[in-house]
Amino acid sequence: ANQVPAQKTTHRSVKRYARNLSVRRTTRTAIVQARRALAAGDADSDAAVHKAMSLLDIAARKGVFHKNTASRRKARLAAALNRLQQE
Repeated sequence: ANQVPAQKTTHRSVKRYARNLSVRRTTRTAIVQARRALAAGDADSDAAVHKAMSLLDIAARKGVFHKNTASRRKARLAAALNRLQQE
């Protein structure tokens, strides 16, 4: 990028990418932990699912995930939690 506006855009996109990557990793880690807790049938799976849902809401609010993607993932986690609680 040779023009100043192009350099600024590149710089901003790199910063945004790093910030989004951090949020995305944190959220995905929480989702994986919730799924593992649900698969194991842990007593603390409820807390893990709620933490993952909260992080999904935050990521959607920040624009890291699309709101429908966050809603779909939350719905699937909630359905898995309900199946576990019915057993």
